[in-house]
Amino acid sequence: MSDTVENQYAMRDPRTQYPKPPFPKQPQDKPGFDHKMDPKADHGEASYQGFGRLKGRKALITGGDSGIGRAVTIAYAREGAEICINYLPEEERDAQWLVELLKKEGHTVHTIPGNLTDKSFCQKLVKDAQAKLGGLDILVTNAGKQVRQPGIEDITDAQFDETMKTNVYALFWLTKAALPLMPPGAAIINVTSNQGFSPAPYLLDYATTKFAIRGFTEAIAQGAIEKGIRVNGVAPGPFWTPLQPSGGQTQEKVQEFGKATPMGRPGQPAELAPTFVFLASQESSYISGEIIGVTGGKPIS
Repeated sequence: MSDTVENQYAMRDPRTQYPKPPFPKQPQDKPGFDHKMDPKADHGEASYQGFGRLKGRKALITGGDSGIGRAVTIAYAREGAEICINYLPEEERDAQWLVELLKKEGHTVHTIPGNLTDKSFCQKLVKDAQAKLGGLDILVTNAGKQVRQPGIEDITDAQFDETMKTNVYALFWLTKAALPLMPPGAAIINVTSNQGFSPAPYLLDYATTKFAIRGFTEAIAQGAIEKGIRVNGVAPGPFWTPLQPSGGQTQEKVQEFGKATPMGRPGQPAELAPTFVFLASQESSYISGEIIGVTGGKPIS
């Protein structure tokens, strides 16, 4: 049983704020879909309240249709940003549901579907997003691929290559294309993971990419700040997103997902969105090159 969530500011017991395992088995085809999650994930649809902290900002969010990306999109829109989201073409249903939700509230969300494993698409995505938005102030590289395998012998070259291209190459291509277009005061926020600090053997390729994202973030932040652009990362722990039941975990692990955290439950995307708002806003003006862990009480260092 979870507490009623009125808004992100009301005080509640974090242990009971959201559902705890056990959860039902719920196999999904890749890339996974929010509308099939059980229990339903909370992205802040009914609870996130904005106060104009990102008013007038132009943001590109990859993987913005579902999971963490959906929560960030909702939060950014309600904080006054104009947004462009990217997602895979097969995720169109989730994307359009989100667009309609925010359109009813008077927010503008542009959509550019496409596969980030394609270098030319990544370059075009940044240019097209800037054109649609009339500028580019925030880049959130959230899209990712995770497939659980028992050991290295079970990881095919194709899986390894796709995980690297989705999680690391796309980050490189997008950042390289975006930096020349971003003004001083802009922000880039990358999504690493607790796996980038404490890797699990069954997520070998995924953990490798998350270490890479962590290093990339800390390194490029030092050069980007010379242009007045801040770069930071967020390291989520176990979050209740479609990534998990669509191959990110075995169905047995899905049933117990998040139980091992000190809070005894997985995080909900709505609990992560305020960190992305903070890092994109001027409130974090003296923060760059940092990785913020949001892990349910398990330190990332």
